[in-house]
Amino acid sequence: MPSKDLKSFITSAISSSMTETKIIHIIGGGLAGSEAAWQAATMGADVILHEMRPNVQTAAHQTEGLAELVCSNSFRSDDAQFNAVGLLHEEMRRCQSLIMREGDKAAVPAGGALAVDRDIFSDNVTQALENHPNITIERGEINGLPPAEWGNVIIATGPLTSTPLATAIQEITGEDALSFFDAIAPIIHKDSINFETAWFQSRYDKQGPAGTGSDYINCPMTKDQYETFISELINAPKIEFKDWEKDTPYFEGCLPIEIMAERGIETLRFGPMKPVGLTNPHREEKPYAVVQLRQDNALGTLYNMVGFQTKMKYGDQTRVFKAIPGLENADFARLGGLHRNTFINSPKLLNERLQLKSMPRLRFAGQMTGCEGYVESASIGLMAGRMAASDILGVEFIMPPKTTAFGSLLNHITGGADAKTFQPMNINFGLFPDIKALNAKGKHAKGKDRKKALSERALGALETWLGDNKKIV
Repeated sequence: MPSKDLKSFITSAISSSMTETKIIHIIGGGLAGSEAAWQAATMGADVILHEMRPNVQTAAHQTEGLAELVCSNSFRSDDAQFNAVGLLHEEMRRCQSLIMREGDKAAVPAGGALAVDRDIFSDNVTQALENHPNITIERGEINGLPPAEWGNVIIATGPLTSTPLATAIQEITGEDALSFFDAIAPIIHKDSINFETAWFQSRYDKQGPAGTGSDYINCPMTKDQYETFISELINAPKIEFKDWEKDTPYFEGCLPIEIMAERGIETLRFGPMKPVGLTNPHREEKPYAVVQLRQDNALGTLYNMVGFQTKMKYGDQTRVFKAIPGLENADFARLGGLHRNTFINSPKLLNERLQLKSMPRLRFAGQMTGCEGYVESASIGLMAGRMAASDILGVEFIMPPKTTAFGSLLNHITGGADAKTFQPMNINFGLFPDIKALNAKGKHAKGKDRKKALSERALGALETWLGDNKKIV
């Protein structure tokens, strides 16, 4: 017969194990992890949110705040009628998203986009999570596979997953992680910009949720200036990659500016430097190309260079970017840089509920799943949090319809995409089931008419889904 002390130990171990199965452990305090924690805790589940910073820092983060934005400060378009990411914004708002709530509070002018003051946003998300009675935040790195007694885990470590955890994931999946580089755009002090050359205007004077129609700073170029600039971009010294990084592919939606320039001299003029919808108040001549800067903080003292992710060396960034008209005396609050991004082959490895097929106690969320973009990452975190809480609380979780933005993105990463060619994807209307809708003239809806029809169908389906899932809302 076991001794009394041994019985007590066994009882305690069993009790501890049972307790752990009633707790959701979320690894990673980025946008996805923060949203997952909020959703699960709001449903009534107990959550431990693990964030390794500040104990272990990353190459891109600068603070220990949760949901820190390390690249752009933009959540992109807020147009819920004609833009898929704007539609996703609206679906998240209707699901009481913490990320969207605090994003709206921290909004800064950005034309038709929703951009935020990154410090205010992160501070508010951190405070909300710290104050929630069902959430415990633990600082420290998870060195490898989460302990076996953790019965309900969400891995939302994002693009900068630590090496021990990444190695453990590789070992249990039998898959090599697919990686690419995410590039960071420079940020400039507004008072160092020459407004005798530059001017404020949004393309086509478009107003957004926190904008006036004059939200971007525009720096014009003549043809000669543009062609010289392209040459400098291509020829400037770049950051050298390590041997194990050289074959890492870039994500097409976040290419370094010089990589785009190498694809052809006109590439940037039809990309981030397109001059359409703008009128230079200083000259009658239309600009041949335009560099745009978007407000980066609530005070309006910092502006980031839109689309100017770069891997140029710091000294050359300063030299090349100061050649842009209006930025001759630019004072850089932050220069551009690169960090590595890692994601799993989700269509092959995950089931529709974001669980690892070979180890269902592990769920994945955010950029680790191969969705790309702040809002997309947070939306998958939102779903993962609700799914995990449903398991803990014994409540049925009904999958969102594929006609919603939520459902279309979930479907893409868990089976809709080809596992053999899987790459990160932003939300877009191409992921939605087709719709047979007519325009005002009774003809097949195309263009904006089709997008509007898809959005209306999505929000209608979302409301029905929310009604069906009353117990988990």
